[in-house]
This record gives sequence, C-alpha cells and structure tokens, in this order.
Amino acid sequence: MEDEVVLLDFWPSSFAMRVKIALGEKGIKYKCKQEDLFNKSPLLLEMNPIHKKIPVLIHNGKPISESLIILQYIDQVWNHKSPLLPSDPYQRSQALFWADYIDKKIYGIGRRVWMGKEDQEEAKEELMQCLKTLDRELGNKLYFGGQNIGVVDVALVPFTTWFYSYETCGNFSIEAGCPKLVAWAKRCKENYQSVSEALPHPLQIYEYVMELKKRLGLV
Repeated sequence: MEDEVVLLDFWPSSFAMRVKIALGEKGIKYKCKQEDLFNKSPLLLEMNPIHKKIPVLIHNGKPISESLIILQYIDQVWNHKSPLLPSDPYQRSQALFWADYIDKKIYGIGRRVWMGKEDQEEAKEELMQCLKTLDRELGNKLYFGGQNIGVVDVALVPFTTWFYSYETCGNFSIEAGCPKLVAWAKRCKENYQSVSEALPHPLQIYEYVMELKKRLGLV
C-alpha cells in the first residue's frame, strides 16, 4: 500500500521549500495543500496545535512539524536514496549544527531587513555577518554536503530566493560580500531539479513582500 504524504504549505515560506526539496530528492509523491496564514485551516490547527505553523508533513495521517525535524524524518523513513545527513556521527553533528545556525539566524534577521524599520542598518550588518560566516564554511566545496547537497544546503538554499527582496529593500549587495555563496546558490538551482522546482522566482517573492508590507502598514 502506497504511503499517503501531504504537505501543509505556504508558497513563500523558506521552511516549506526545504521540505519540498527533500521530498523531491527522495522521489516521494505528495499532495501539497496551501495555507492562508491569516486564516488558518482547521486541518493545520489540528495537525500542529502547539505552534499552529507550516510546514507540517502528514505521513499516513501522522503529523510531523518543524522543518529541520521534518528533514530528519524524511531522511530516516525514505533512506533508499539521496541521503541528507552524513552517517558518521561527528559529521552528522556538524551538519545539524550549521542547519540550526541557519534556522536561528537568517529568517529573523532577513525579516528585519525587508520590513525596513529603524534597525534596518543594524539588521543588514548582522545578515551579512551571518552570510559571510556561511560563505567561509562553504569554502571551496561544491556544496555544504561535499560533492552533493545535504541537510545544510537544503536548509539554506530556500532563503536565497529571498536575497533579491533583502537587497532591494535594504539597498545593498549580498554577492559583493559573499560571492561563493551566491555562486553556490546558482549551482544548486542549475544542478538539482528538486531545488529549481521548489523555489519561486525572486520577483514573485518581492511582490509578496511588497503586498505584505502594505498589509502591515509599512509602506
């Protein structure tokens, strides 16, 4: 009997994009249900009653929440191809460290940049410091996972489709400070169909950001 896999999604969400990339890499068929985060569905509230957030992966009726936990779940359940996490315990711990670093830094700081409030300059500097740290960690590797993408790549690459919005709202250049990271993002999209299919065009994200700023009374 085939698994029933459903993803509760919100298309601009970098966290949901992670799950779509992982499912794509594993070749898993799934249904995608879009959520309105201003009017959350009864299904979302039932499946994630604690945080009431997307993404939620529903596997045979059982919900898994929080994107990094979902990635680990996907990697363990569908371990037949495209491993996301290293089998070596130390390397695995390091990969999870960097995925957690991305989780705790990029979204919150990036939000402060595009919102354009009084702390925008400080946020821009913080964001560039984080991205430069990741640029150094990537070094001369093709991917954070080495020769192939791994959990760190999957955790970070969805945010690159937001880079244009950060740069346009903040009037700065990420590529100027992080050339390796920008080249890596391009490589991920060119070489992995799972990435190119999961990431909306940067201009779509920018249009969404402008609409959201209007809704929040920021423009």
